[in-house]
Amino acid sequence: MTNTQPQSLAFGKYQVPVVTVSTVIVGTGSAGYCAADRLWELGHDDIVMVADKVRAGASRNAGSDKQTYYKLTLSGSEPDSVREMAGTLFSGGAMDGDNALAEAALSARGFIRLCDLGVPFPQNRYGEFVGYKTDHDPRQRATSVGPYTSRTMVEKLEKKVLRNGTRVLDECRVVDLVVSPDGAGGTKIAGLLVLRTGVSLDSEECPFLFFRCRNIVYATGGPAGIYAKRVFPNGQWGATGAALRAGVAGKNLTEWQFGLGSIKPRWNVSGTYMQAIPRFISTDQDGNDEREFLTETIEDYGRLMSLVFLKGYQWPFDARKAANGSSLIDLLVYQETALRGRRVFLDFRSNPVRPDFDPAALEPEAREYLAKAGALFGTPIERLRHMNEPAYRFYLDRNPYIDLEEQMLEVDVCAQHNNGGLTVDAWWQSNVRGFFPVGEAAGSHGVYRPGGAALNSGQVGATRAAQYISANSDSTFLPDTELIEAATPVIEAAFDLLARATEREEQGEPDNTAGMLTRVQELMSEKAGPVRSGDSVLEALKQVSVWADEYTGAVAANRSSRRSISRTFLIRDILTTAHVYLSAMADYIGHNGHSRGSVIYSDPSGSLPLKGHGTDPGKELDLPSIFRFRLDNGSLDDQVQETVVPFRRAIQPDDGAAGGAESPTATPLPATVEFHWRQRRPIPRPDEFFENVWRDFRSNGNVY
Repeated sequence: MTNTQPQSLAFGKYQVPVVTVSTVIVGTGSAGYCAADRLWELGHDDIVMVADKVRAGASRNAGSDKQTYYKLTLSGSEPDSVREMAGTLFSGGAMDGDNALAEAALSARGFIRLCDLGVPFPQNRYGEFVGYKTDHDPRQRATSVGPYTSRTMVEKLEKKVLRNGTRVLDECRVVDLVVSPDGAGGTKIAGLLVLRTGVSLDSEECPFLFFRCRNIVYATGGPAGIYAKRVFPNGQWGATGAALRAGVAGKNLTEWQFGLGSIKPRWNVSGTYMQAIPRFISTDQDGNDEREFLTETIEDYGRLMSLVFLKGYQWPFDARKAANGSSLIDLLVYQETALRGRRVFLDFRSNPVRPDFDPAALEPEAREYLAKAGALFGTPIERLRHMNEPAYRFYLDRNPYIDLEEQMLEVDVCAQHNNGGLTVDAWWQSNVRGFFPVGEAAGSHGVYRPGGAALNSGQVGATRAAQYISANSDSTFLPDTELIEAATPVIEAAFDLLARATEREEQGEPDNTAGMLTRVQELMSEKAGPVRSGDSVLEALKQVSVWADEYTGAVAANRSSRRSISRTFLIRDILTTAHVYLSAMADYIGHNGHSRGSVIYSDPSGSLPLKGHGTDPGKELDLPSIFRFRLDNGSLDDQVQETVVPFRRAIQPDDGAAGGAESPTATPLPATVEFHWRQRRPIPRPDEFFENVWRDFRSNGNVY
């Protein structure tokens, strides 16, 4: 068991407490707890978990009306196989085949493990886990325990990890990774520096804590903090920038998933929220001048209702469905909020367009579904409560409290998931040896993915990382002299940034951390959200580069405010992330990339969305030119974009700054960002002859 009592070590002029431990798991969501539990069960108990806020994060606090978990079919007579499921994942485009095969192969194992821990996935009286079809799913592999599937997973896994006796350290914000040469031309993990946000700068305790370690399982979640319009819960920020600064490669960073979400509280309005067919209303910023704006573009009553219904299980914004399908709804909401500066609400109290609901006008798919559900009647709220009472009650239990019987629900097109992320191999190890991104931090998905695939991927990636770490563990740590050489520049830079920021505020400059955070988030949502262009991306990149370059000389933080001190390092991380992500977007456009996934790239030579029904269905709709686009049509599906910030010591002397002429500063602006396009790895075809597999398994567990 890990001894987490720190020992003090001198890094230059600073004494910093150091914990020596084999493996640090960063993040206390479902992937992080899964990794901790798997490592413990494999006999690798020299571990510690750290988190910015244990009870924050997407796994514990995000969901939808019926949050989906995706796994191999475990019921009925419909055929399914590991390879077929791998093919489904692989078909999303730009996904590596070894990750797809592993996610399919371990899906049943991870799922049954969760069931055994007490996650109440529904089964029939004979023990079959009956499923349903989700988006991008040719079978019925999806299952759910309701709005809080991932929360339930976290709670059950957390209970097991605490029972194991694994130490969990709260209030630890990631500052930087420390890496060293691995002797083979690459780098390896040497340590992790965190800010102890619960330690006052006026106390005698050091605000930083350093972990000397051989492995890091990085379960920080995606970089949610780079967007203002996001459905990620409060407290979910990510820490991708620290990994990028340390030379960890990014993969498919351009690929985000956007969709309709409520703003206060933040929540996906998918599934039954859309299948109940609410009325879409826009107002001015003061809540006046109500308009049922969908009718301005979608004139046919039945078509309008059917497209809203389809958003239920076609929830993510999809460029392919923007031209002539349900994602037109997202674009019209975006037009109201982003282009017209209005607010958009879902009104469940009244039917769309007409006072009375006319199911005969619905297209067959919507009408047949609602008929089976017994919901061809009444108002949207009556249909919602009939089909899914928990979806209604959810908003009654949130802050702020919203009663959909009485109030409208404000929504927007929000960032929901980063399908790209940090690069991983077949064992979820990155290009930096000993560094394992799992969950949303890992870029294991393709351009498209089935609904619920992310929850499965987190369990699989955590399991694979644990298997590899336990099979390849050793007892050697970086010697003190080498550790001090590698870590001192990083630690000095952190102290220096903190000193400059607090001294600036003490000299009279107001605390500006909140404003700095907001401005980069708003810029990213405006210029690099679900609708982008070459010009908007370059404009944002130029501005973020300026902010990042000026950051250490501009940030002012109140030393008595824990939030302000924490934000000092959070903003640096977000600026790094935004700069690298925008650079990747610009490179994608330069690589002749077009609209795909959950993003349209404006193109003057492209087409506007089409009328899509009735007479003249091929007629372009009267929409702003920003919505002209060309589909990628899979032209880059077999390629993966990898993004690398070449590792360097992020230290620059800054004459005249607080701390003296030789005082180092850690700039969030990378010196260069490099890109590499490669063929995606195919789905492996391993030896399936049992005797051969068994022989190798007895030798090394087939972990190599």
